[in-house]
Amino acid sequence: MLARTVDHLPTGERLLYEPKWDGFRAVAGTGPVEMYSRNGRRLHTRFPEIAEALREQLPGGVALDGEIIRWSDDGRLDFGALLRRNGVSSRHARQLARSEPCHYVVFDLLALAGRDLTHRSLEHRRAELERLMGLVAQPSPLTLGWQTDNPDVARQWWREMPAVGVEGIMVKDGGRSYRPGRRDWRKYKHRVTTEAIVGGTVGEPDRPRALILGRTDPDTGELHIAGRTQDLTDDQAHELGPFLTKAGRGDHPWPRTLPPSWGQTERQRYVQVVPETVVEICPDTATVAGRWRHLAEYVRPRTDLRPRDVPTGLDVD
Repeated sequence: MLARTVDHLPTGERLLYEPKWDGFRAVAGTGPVEMYSRNGRRLHTRFPEIAEALREQLPGGVALDGEIIRWSDDGRLDFGALLRRNGVSSRHARQLARSEPCHYVVFDLLALAGRDLTHRSLEHRRAELERLMGLVAQPSPLTLGWQTDNPDVARQWWREMPAVGVEGIMVKDGGRSYRPGRRDWRKYKHRVTTEAIVGGTVGEPDRPRALILGRTDPDTGELHIAGRTQDLTDDQAHELGPFLTKAGRGDHPWPRTLPPSWGQTERQRYVQVVPETVVEICPDTATVAGRWRHLAEYVRPRTDLRPRDVPTGLDVD
């Protein structure tokens, strides 16, 4: 299931609140142990400490939904540690599991003893999940996600938890079934972020000064220019450079120069890159001529996502 962004914390009968963890979304199963990202990438080889806990501490026939996170030594969520697991060998992943162990925060139960629970209410699934997680001896890489039905507690989380990297609150209807692909959950974040596809760079791709952002047209599926980021810091350029590949001549859907926009009065030259890298951005929602009108703030690379996972048009969800 997915979530849509809201600008206030909803209240109402049977609503449940959870922290919005800053990590890799993952569905896991036991018997055999498997763990996949939202776009179908195998994660159990990249996070062997979690796979081992699933194998040893839970019975077979279980399917879970949750978030892989890493707590740093200073008590904050460390998204960079998750990025370091991308593309590593199994041997390197085992080394990182010892030096930078991660946790799987479980917030939903989709199957138990081979029985499909997705048609049952969230309240029912949560009660079964709490009983199941009671079998797990702590400390463990497997952790039950926090949940409350008290909006005052949720507001306290929203105020206090950004200090450790929790970016907002998830709001779910306790009476609803689990419907994959539906945006029936809601997210109340401190700032609205979304994803875009990098189609070009200002400066060379291995050391970009800014990014030219793309989104696919929901009707035609064509990749269109959607925006430009603010200038990147040296650290951001260093972080992103390894994920960008310069496109060959004639292998890109965009023109070689950009029309005047974002404060420029003349056409702009840029370097075209293979449109395969996804980044998280914080855009101003104002639009003009099918683009974000203002420069977007770059947040981080999203190597756990593929271009097909990015919203279409100029949607922020």
